[in-house]
Amino acid sequence: MATTAHRGTWGSKAGFILAAAGSAVGLGNIWGFPTQVGQGGGAVFVLIYLACVLFICLPIMVAELVIGRRAQLDPVGSFSLIRPGSNWWLVGVLGVLAGAGILSFYSVIAGWSLAYIWFTASGAVSPDAVGAFFGDFTANGPLSIGLTLVVLGATAAVLVGGVQSGIERVTKVMMPALIGLLLILAIRAATLPGAAAGLTYYLKPDFSRILDPAVINAALGQAFFSLSLGMGAMLTYGSYLSKRESIVTAACWVVALDTGMALLAGFIIFPSGFSIEGFDPSAGGPGLIFAVLPRLFATLPGGQLVGAAFFILLTMAALTSTISLLEVPVAHFIDVHKWTRRKAVLLVTTGVFLLAMPSALGNGAVGALGNLPGLGVDFMTMMGTVWNDFALPIGGLLTAVFVGWVWRVDQAIEEVELHGASFPARRLWSVLIRYVCPVAISVIIVYTIVS
Repeated sequence: MATTAHRGTWGSKAGFILAAAGSAVGLGNIWGFPTQVGQGGGAVFVLIYLACVLFICLPIMVAELVIGRRAQLDPVGSFSLIRPGSNWWLVGVLGVLAGAGILSFYSVIAGWSLAYIWFTASGAVSPDAVGAFFGDFTANGPLSIGLTLVVLGATAAVLVGGVQSGIERVTKVMMPALIGLLLILAIRAATLPGAAAGLTYYLKPDFSRILDPAVINAALGQAFFSLSLGMGAMLTYGSYLSKRESIVTAACWVVALDTGMALLAGFIIFPSGFSIEGFDPSAGGPGLIFAVLPRLFATLPGGQLVGAAFFILLTMAALTSTISLLEVPVAHFIDVHKWTRRKAVLLVTTGVFLLAMPSALGNGAVGALGNLPGLGVDFMTMMGTVWNDFALPIGGLLTAVFVGWVWRVDQAIEEVELHGASFPARRLWSVLIRYVCPVAISVIIVYTIVS
């Protein structure tokens, strides 16, 4: 069995839960979830999303944590150790590549959020020209590149400190602050004129769309992205978990925190949006966060302070995720290639920054590198499609098959129940990981390809 002495462990169960929840909580909660709710018809999307989280994503999260803790290695090393001589290590490679690929465009959006802290606090965003302001801002390629570098630099600085002194210490501070900011903004949003209509839209399901394949597909995809599944992050964090900690309890806490914060974000976005005349809840993309909400903030008493607080929240949420995304390839080079942590962080961060440049440049006239001639799609959109829509579900599917049929559930359950840990729903989990998860994810992948 591999030793964790050179690679670090979590200092406490609470530290692991907050770090793993921080990995899960990010732009997918604050931006992605409300956007998908709006496009998916409101409350009915929320119901489908919760079902996907409970019956598909939670079982796969347990599976990823079990693999990581059993091997105590990065994704590639974990699959190689558990099934030596097979090609299952390629699933780990997919996770490492997904972590780097997602981080490359995620860090660009995080940089936008960082800039908007100043824009909203200083009143630079005019209510009448907020859309044009966002377009001009993202067209400034050098500025986007600089902001991306700041985000990646801050992320790298945390990772150089290691697991306990870096990742755990920072997320223990940032996660409670995130929760506090969410609660404050949700209370403020509930007092706005039109908030009641927004809450009705958010909480009253339209059951005519409950069997809509597009809504189901979007709900599962959002749940995967939000919970950091299929990208090696939970497997990597699980590899630092003590053998005496309960995997099931930890997974349930992470899912509960992540889902709760996503739901809370909806209590900010929809009451706020419906207080604006002409608000379209189905309008998605960056415009929802970087155009609609700044317009609202600019018209509120004390709106500059509220707006700055919101973008501080968004930036902190993004950073807790960039930390885990960068840790996946960093852990790979530490475990498999025996690099020092400092060397791995420096070189991987440099590689991700180079990969991020087309996404940063691809939103304006100077961004010729960011556009793909003949495909009608910008580089950032392409990266999101490749990694979010395909790589993550495929990674989750292969993880479920590996645990359910290759390594087998009895071996996984044995790891979960080490030192007398309880696994009260192990029979249900066995059925879900062997049958329900692979079938459901396969249907979604096929639907995504066809559509």
